Amino acid sequence: MSSNLDALYRRVIMDHYKKPRNRGVLEDGSHTINMNNPTCGDRIHLTFNVKDGIVEDAKFEGEGCSISMSSASMMTEAIKGKKVEEALKLAKIFSDMMLGKEYDDEVDLGDIEALQGVAKFPARIKCATLAWKAMEKGLKGEEHE
Repeated sequence: MSSNLDALYRRVIMDHYKKPRNRGVLEDGSHTINMNNPTCGDRIHLTFNVKDGIVEDAKFEGEGCSISMSSASMMTEAIKGKKVEEALKLAKIFSDMMLGKEYDDEVDLGDIEALQGVAKFPARIKCATLAWKAMEKGLKGEEHE
């Protein structure tokens, strides 16, 4: 990746970290998930509403590094208005991207693409994927942590 692209991606990540989108709690959220990464202390509280198979709204609160919090901001933006299946497909694509696997690059990832460089730092992958794993658990109806 070129240094210009690296710089652009860093700016996108820091923008989501400093001005997170969808920060807060949905008081009437139909799904609530709490997860943490005990390795580094990142934690997330994710609430979202699903109606007729569509993720209508999503919000998050939490504490963590710039990667985990910006990823949560990007994830909530990406899933709002999507069908549950589409949101789960995005989570799979994101996971594959983080693990350096081939993924469906036909899907427009928007700002999420800025996190692809995290794959070069294995210790930070859990930071980037925390919010996504919480969303998957919530959409699949798995137990809260």
